[in-house]
Amino acid sequence: MVGKKSGKALLREEGLERTDNNMDLTTWPLVNMINQKNYYTEYLKRDDQILPLRLQQEERRNRMTTNAKDRDRALAQAKPGDAPMPDIEMDLDDDVAMDDAAGLMGQDALGSKVIVLHPGSQNLRIGLASDALPKTVPMVIARRWEFNESEEEGEPKPKRLKLDDGTTLEPEKMFGEGFASQYSTMCSELKVHMRSHKRRVLPNSKELIVNYNKRTPPETISEHNDPLRIDWTEIPRDIRQAPAFITGKDALRIPDYSLPRYKLFWPLRHGWYNEHDYDQKRALYGDIATIIEEAIKTQLNIPRKKEWAQYSCVLVVPDLYERHYVTQFLDMLLRDFGFGRVCFIQESLAATFGAGYTSACVVDVGAQKTSICCVEEGMCLENSRINLKFGGADVTETFIRMMLFDHFPYAEINLNRRYDCLLAEEIKIKFCTLNEGDVSPQPADFHLRASGQDTRKYMFKTYDEILLAPQGYFQPSIFDHSLKLRDRRKLVDRSRDLYDGSPNDPVSTAQSAIIAMIAPPLPPNGQALNGQNDGPDGAAVSTPLRQLPNPLQRFSEQERNSHSAIGSPAPDDDDTPVPQADSEITGAKNELDPSLRDDVLPVAALDVAILTSIIHGARNDDRKTRDFLGGIMVIGGGAQIPGFYSYLEERLKESRPGFAKDIMIGTPPRELDPQGVVWKGGSVFGKLRGTNDSWISRLEHDRLGARVLAYKLMWAW
Repeated sequence: MVGKKSGKALLREEGLERTDNNMDLTTWPLVNMINQKNYYTEYLKRDDQILPLRLQQEERRNRMTTNAKDRDRALAQAKPGDAPMPDIEMDLDDDVAMDDAAGLMGQDALGSKVIVLHPGSQNLRIGLASDALPKTVPMVIARRWEFNESEEEGEPKPKRLKLDDGTTLEPEKMFGEGFASQYSTMCSELKVHMRSHKRRVLPNSKELIVNYNKRTPPETISEHNDPLRIDWTEIPRDIRQAPAFITGKDALRIPDYSLPRYKLFWPLRHGWYNEHDYDQKRALYGDIATIIEEAIKTQLNIPRKKEWAQYSCVLVVPDLYERHYVTQFLDMLLRDFGFGRVCFIQESLAATFGAGYTSACVVDVGAQKTSICCVEEGMCLENSRINLKFGGADVTETFIRMMLFDHFPYAEINLNRRYDCLLAEEIKIKFCTLNEGDVSPQPADFHLRASGQDTRKYMFKTYDEILLAPQGYFQPSIFDHSLKLRDRRKLVDRSRDLYDGSPNDPVSTAQSAIIAMIAPPLPPNGQALNGQNDGPDGAAVSTPLRQLPNPLQRFSEQERNSHSAIGSPAPDDDDTPVPQADSEITGAKNELDPSLRDDVLPVAALDVAILTSIIHGARNDDRKTRDFLGGIMVIGGGAQIPGFYSYLEERLKESRPGFAKDIMIGTPPRELDPQGVVWKGGSVFGKLRGTNDSWISRLEHDRLGARVLAYKLMWAW
């Protein structure tokens, strides 16, 4: 009987037995497992492993070597009777390396090779850091088009309601019942306020100006008899000779009905990209680059782009910026323009640099946006940043609506036309005020100058419109916000994190608190608040302002408790838990969906926004609160209305009587122009010796791209 064979014997017979020939399975070196109990790495732990920091060290080392060689050479060539050379501080950061290479010395040389840019929705302020004042250029470009902007829009601005047959309604009804009721309410409240302050109020003042405006015809003045006639931009009739685009002030002086037609494009609107007027991102970015390029060539007299490599550039960005905005400008300035280096500074910080303040609450009222931010010791407090989407242009439009409501003699005014827009701005600057003593039936006049037409002189009377229109800063629901969110995010999507895909644009708890005040509850179907819901005409309708409980209740509690007990201030670390009493304000960031930033238009009364910013900037510190309330600095062209500062101070004192003795509204010192303070701060920043840590070179941008901003910006990127 044969015994049972084992498995190995069977494999040997079949030729499947495993044999060892002492050969490795692979020639690739084997890596042993890491000891999980004790391992350490120095990757990105030292400064010399980070490119921007390593380049700074190498530059400093080379500069020290050069200075030492120059000193030794000078000592060797010195005669015995010469005075000893002064000691040079080798470790001092020197920001003028590019200027020294060009042979420039002295204080004036520090800024003669630095270009400072401050782009805005209405104007671009540009100049060399060595200049005393900036050059102001309208942020607009006119391109040859089939229609001009007024013909393309169709409807006049402000928009009037019409009947079914196309006829316009009466002036009292042409803007709807909502505007009429709110305007009447504001008029009644003003009368009560003036009577309480013992000011004379005529009972029939409104009827007097309405009757006067109805029956006053215009006076025609021939063009050769008008000493202030406008020199319009001449356009060649031959299309082949007509320029493809025109920028600056000449673009605003192009006749509306020129041949060929030109259309005005404003790349920036309300502090955002103007995505409504463009179909491609390349065209939007190209217009911004063209406007800046033409301004550098014409205003700074640097026509050849080959010379731009010798210049540095300081760009002023908004406090509550968008990441795409900063990265796009960085790429444009270094690649398209070819500047040697670029650095960034925030608007509020630049304002304190220009005014010479160490800490302040900066309120910048621009043409189409208002930004508020608390600055302390050279840093913008992140949670105090607020950006409101209204400004001086809204006051202009509201003033025209109120005048049309009171039978303005020039009833055909259309702000989409260039000469009417310039006329409306001129009328607002001339007549609007916030001094109640100026409110009375007063005769006024203006001259309408249009290309190809005789000058017309209109006589009219004003009453309370001159004060109620600027009051819109404190009652922003009187403004027209219906088109401000139109085509938002059509071209430029919000920036997202590379790892989890969540939005990573900077946020502020103060801005979240403002949005929480006006944001309606989310719809049950989960659709977007504004992007998906359209109005009857197909255009997106912005979220209306509605009254909600005042989020500044904590401010009142702070007033009551400031004299009874002294508590320790809240820590500055955002990771520290916040008391439950402040959850209504400080917890707004966690309660709101990130999409609300694009779906809800941030609009609130200016005094409420200032107090909200100070609350989140001071973080329950009574000393900081009083410092910020006593250091409110108002800048910007939208605030250049007579009586604006005193009126704002009065509103703040009425809102917070416990801090009345601490509240003070200030203007920039040394008689600086409030519209150029931010640019001036940028020029000061460009000449500081300690800013070389913020300069971004072409080499760094080519190797690291936008990642270099995390190492170079003065704030957390």
